Amino acid sequence: MAKTFIGPRLRRLRAEQSLSQAQLARSVGLSTSYVNQLENDQRPATVPVLMKLTAAFDVDLHYFAADSDARLLADLTQFFHEHPELGNHADADIDELVSRMPTVARALLTLSRNQIQPDDDRTTAFEEVRDLFYDRDNHIAALDDAAEALFADAGLSIGGLDGQLADLLQSRYGLRTTIEPAPRGDATMRRRFDPRTQVLTLAQHLLPGQRAFELATQLAYLSQSELIDREIAAARQLAPASMPIARVGLANYFAGALILPYQRFLTSAESVRYDIDALGHEYEVGFETVCHRLSTLQRPGQRGVPFFLIRTDRAGNISKRQSATAFHFSRVGGSCPLWVIHEAFSTPGRMRRQVAEMPDGRTYLWVARTTTPSGSSFLRPEKTFSIGLGCDIVHARKLIYSVGLDIGDRSTVVPIGPGCKTCERTACPQRAFPQMHRPIAVSDDLSSTLPYS
Repeated sequence: MAKTFIGPRLRRLRAEQSLSQAQLARSVGLSTSYVNQLENDQRPATVPVLMKLTAAFDVDLHYFAADSDARLLADLTQFFHEHPELGNHADADIDELVSRMPTVARALLTLSRNQIQPDDDRTTAFEEVRDLFYDRDNHIAALDDAAEALFADAGLSIGGLDGQLADLLQSRYGLRTTIEPAPRGDATMRRRFDPRTQVLTLAQHLLPGQRAFELATQLAYLSQSELIDREIAAARQLAPASMPIARVGLANYFAGALILPYQRFLTSAESVRYDIDALGHEYEVGFETVCHRLSTLQRPGQRGVPFFLIRTDRAGNISKRQSATAFHFSRVGGSCPLWVIHEAFSTPGRMRRQVAEMPDGRTYLWVARTTTPSGSSFLRPEKTFSIGLGCDIVHARKLIYSVGLDIGDRSTVVPIGPGCKTCERTACPQRAFPQMHRPIAVSDDLSSTLPYS
């Protein structure tokens, strides 16, 4: 078994808490000399010591793993791939920078983001907003706390929340809610608010859970406007075009947190082993809403399984990605064709599962299913997505979806990657694009099934 050295991460964590080595040693029952040896990688950490440290600092056990900064490492590696003018840096050098100087690594990435011109297609306003959530591990603590407090203060209860929220908007803000058919030929409208008449109109085709979400979103704009503005101000500098999108994203986050209150939802999720359909029935919401909420359960001291969420269409375009931990989503287009999220389209409405391994050796359990929003008609193409939810394999036993899977059978593990342009798997027959900034080997004397060598 490989030895676990935790020096840079332990030193970083202690500095963030403003603790001396002696203070840390006393808090976890170790000697000061032993803590010093751990911080200088003179001794590996044992499992009992790791358990003490994670409990004392309230961090996930993987915080001290060698690949705990996998997301930062992947982003930085991709950054150097996109900027060959900065030199050819070995993976070991980048890993050393991330491990020992993560603040410098993050500053380098932030600088690169800010220097990209607005018309550069490598970034968009939506990407900036994704980074706002990305940098917070998809957990906005202030909004989560405010939503849970409002749920209790207003005396809300699970079941019929759409009616309760409509009454709350009426009593507290004088808003009248109406339900009307969408305009003929337009099935896209879900919520429309007229500030002049103080009337909130919801589309008739929405299900009760969808109505509750839209009402909760309107409530976010009315009750949490200052808090949302503070969260935007606290983020790294956003372009003017990104701020309205960030406001919508944060309001939607509050809405999800209100209709699925943190502590109650986490307790429910753990009791049914994260059964998505069971949670949907209990809280009267759809598959995607449950998956999205599961990806945000990272409150210190009350953490759920750290999930990653992805939504893609039939063409592989990723329209939503959320990550509570180190899983890396490519920023340069495309996703791996071997990923189970694409297989889900072949069995609409059925849950698919997959044990998959990324090029860095980390293994994950993924589940995926298609979902079709309401409001379609016979002559209108269905708006179908595949929703994927994944977690590190160490958490798999907590999920009902691990039942019947031989987690230890390596022969069933599917090798996937972040996307063809950045994937390191040179022998993959499914590769659609050559790897960025790597030469292609072409020979008149060799024929191969590999599209790019």
